[in-house]
Amino acid sequence: MKIIIVGTAFPFRGGLAAYNERLAHEYLKQGNEVEIYTFTLQYPSFLFPGKTQYSSESAPADLIIRRKVNSINPFNWLKVGREIKNKRPDLLLIKFWLPFMAPCLGTIARIVRRNKITKVVSVLDNIIPHEKRIGDRLFAAYFVGSTDGFVAMSQSVLVDVETFDSKKPKAFCPHPLYDNFGEKIKRQDALAKIGLPENQRYLLFFGFIRDYKGLDLLLKAYADKRFRGLNVKLIVAGEFYNNSEQYFALEEQLGLKGEVLWYNVFIPDSEVKNYFSVADIIVQPYKSATQSGVTQIAYHFEKPMLVTNVGGLAEIVPHGKVGYTVNPDEKEIADALVDFFVNKPIGYYKENILLEKEKYSWQRMTEAIGSLINPLKKNKL
Repeated sequence: MKIIIVGTAFPFRGGLAAYNERLAHEYLKQGNEVEIYTFTLQYPSFLFPGKTQYSSESAPADLIIRRKVNSINPFNWLKVGREIKNKRPDLLLIKFWLPFMAPCLGTIARIVRRNKITKVVSVLDNIIPHEKRIGDRLFAAYFVGSTDGFVAMSQSVLVDVETFDSKKPKAFCPHPLYDNFGEKIKRQDALAKIGLPENQRYLLFFGFIRDYKGLDLLLKAYADKRFRGLNVKLIVAGEFYNNSEQYFALEEQLGLKGEVLWYNVFIPDSEVKNYFSVADIIVQPYKSATQSGVTQIAYHFEKPMLVTNVGGLAEIVPHGKVGYTVNPDEKEIADALVDFFVNKPIGYYKENILLEKEKYSWQRMTEAIGSLINPLKKNKL
């Protein structure tokens, strides 16, 4: 097929770019022709909560990435839509994550569909965002009306999109593995790269820090006095996307100074393996969620996890098999983590993690997308 992906890619950074680039590689491996149309302007600077939107890594050498899309310029949407329409791709693929992007992405999709050839499929991170704003449902509805079908990466998102459109074909496919961060390295080597001692064990909270991700719950759980005798340190690796002072004040209030290791910068792709290679367990104490790319990085590096029972996280991390699923409650989080470090020998979950990670191939994602555009295949909801 001739496939065009519209969305975040290099020179932009983060999980959206990593996802689109990895999906493009999978389609190329299968013998398809692939281009990515990414942004000249993704977010206006006043709307972006981080320090920079741009990657410090090298461009992927084997992908065609065209910087064409301006998220806030309607004349640009018309131009890009006509350009893609005239290329007559078999598939236009759009990863949707934020209603702010709906006017741009929905307008492009509507124009492209006028060629009567291209099918438009959206892979949905969310249809209703975690941090809600006025106009979200109106914008999301506009985007839903522009597509031919949807792949949701959690059952909760599949339910959400049904509230907008119950007729268009939909498929569920879990978030594939993020296997583009290199292979895990020896723990000693990773510790040396980060500058940490070998005689400790480590919890890892990884990724952008936003209120809904529940770092405050984890800090309160980690303040449990049982941890003080376990020689376990908490690593927080990721950039603040909201007020950092509330977390530092909480750290002070809980008496955790010196116990929390803060790496509050965006972690480049080439360094992700260092943090996951030193961690004993990955902790995602989210207060709300749909799915998370962090779980798929953890599977790639074959690490046990603790997640909260919100959104689709429990679908991906079966309790007792690859770690723990608990309620977003500081005591439940503390109890599970203490159980892990006190009662579970190193490698306890390894065999089950290896079995579970086999479910999350990129080929399964391309097959789910294909089921929506190939009338010879039945769509399995």
